[in-house]
Amino acid sequence: MARIAIGGFQHETNCFVEPKTDYAYFAAHRDRPPLVYGADVIKWLSGNSFAIAGFMQDMSARHDLVPLLWTSGGAGGLVTRDAFERISGGIVGCLSQAMPVDAVYLDLHGAMVTEDFEDGEGEVLRRVRAAVGPDVPVAISLDYHANVTPQMVELTDALIGYRTYPHVDRVETGQYAARAMEALLARGRPVGRALRKAPFLIPLNGQCTLVDPSKSVVARTKVAEGELINLSYLAGFPPSDLYWCGPSVIAHAWTQEAADRAADAMMEEIVAQEANFAEVMVSPEAGVARAIAIARAASRPVVIADTQDNPGCGGTADATGLLKALVAADAQGAVLGFLCDPDAARAAHAAGEGATIALALGGRSGPEGVTPLEAAFRVASLGNGRFRSDGAVTRGRDIDVGPMALLTLGGVSVAVTSKRLQAYDQAPFRQLGIEPAQQKILALKSTCHYRAEFQPMAEAVIVVLAPGYYLADPALYPFRKLRPGVRLRPLGPACAGPAIVTGASALS
Repeated sequence: MARIAIGGFQHETNCFVEPKTDYAYFAAHRDRPPLVYGADVIKWLSGNSFAIAGFMQDMSARHDLVPLLWTSGGAGGLVTRDAFERISGGIVGCLSQAMPVDAVYLDLHGAMVTEDFEDGEGEVLRRVRAAVGPDVPVAISLDYHANVTPQMVELTDALIGYRTYPHVDRVETGQYAARAMEALLARGRPVGRALRKAPFLIPLNGQCTLVDPSKSVVARTKVAEGELINLSYLAGFPPSDLYWCGPSVIAHAWTQEAADRAADAMMEEIVAQEANFAEVMVSPEAGVARAIAIARAASRPVVIADTQDNPGCGGTADATGLLKALVAADAQGAVLGFLCDPDAARAAHAAGEGATIALALGGRSGPEGVTPLEAAFRVASLGNGRFRSDGAVTRGRDIDVGPMALLTLGGVSVAVTSKRLQAYDQAPFRQLGIEPAQQKILALKSTCHYRAEFQPMAEAVIVVLAPGYYLADPALYPFRKLRPGVRLRPLGPACAGPAIVTGASALS
């Protein structure tokens, strides 16, 4: 029986949005557990939908698991210095108190950028490695959108990434990490490590694993097979501005030759498919017009994805472009979710169900040109925002998004929350009395996760480019640190080079 320290520190950083993500945001209970220490890690994360739950499920009966700290800040602006130092310091402090340990497992994201460190996870791992020394195996699980760096590969012995987007395999990823950990405990730290970076960025809309080419790429990933500890593909998170942003292939193996051979073969396949990483997107006005036309004869809802205001990519979830297009087109039987406006939710609760209230709804956070929708709304229903998710992406989470309200204007209803919430679950709609499958049009603030829950019920799916802080075309981001020569989208223009040059060594 081994003594294994476990913990997690997750953030998906959009470097081009405000505000920064502070300690209070990590500590808050939202659509994920709050920051927890020690025994509370097991209490909050057991049976949950995060990777650490899968790791604990498979390892707790066989090994002594020592919980350190776990937190997830979701997606948002740069992690503040205060938050990073307090949380990473908490992990290392708890680890130091737990010593000696035989191994370490960390449930990370892979796209964290802080005020001081463009490779947030690499810095966490540097500190962990310094604490445990050179001989203790370290295994990590990462989000599919991780921007993997040489430091992350060098400091770990197994790197296991999600294989799905929408992310419906987080728990299974933790179980794969457990399988890799067992191999490390049996054989020690591996010799072979390889990292290959694609020569182009893939927009998030083109990373969906429900279709090719991503579907066929992830099918080739491996864990604890033959000479490989892992062969992992991670598609990257374009809104993170760092030198190593972009798609990665990572191999840990018992020999360097095995690592190189596997990584090279997978990257060759990705490069050969460059032109196929794409998704058709239209203006909100065109998307709404098409949705209305389809909905007239359809027995199932038409789904419109408001991809650029996705809070899962750092969006504010209060942009009003798609909402205004629905109202202007006099859409009927349309429900939009979830728009974050705590002031509107508060006013609706004060007025009560059935009341009509004048509001300037949403549109307070930008980007430039996004303004509130000013109108008299009817308060159709209210909710407390506390529920258990039951969908494929977040099943088993106890969620608290604060007071909710369903506001109606003509044939359009808006599901309003007090905290940001991506539209990846039906439970919050149902709290407000909305059965999603019975609607004519579902307008969802999400980029891909909605597909797991809502695509199966949809007559059609339409992706629109309404203004928001997630830019679906990475070529529009003002990168300052990205390495030169990387194409900013498949077959697109190349990055001219970083304004701030950082370490450029790569594993090979």
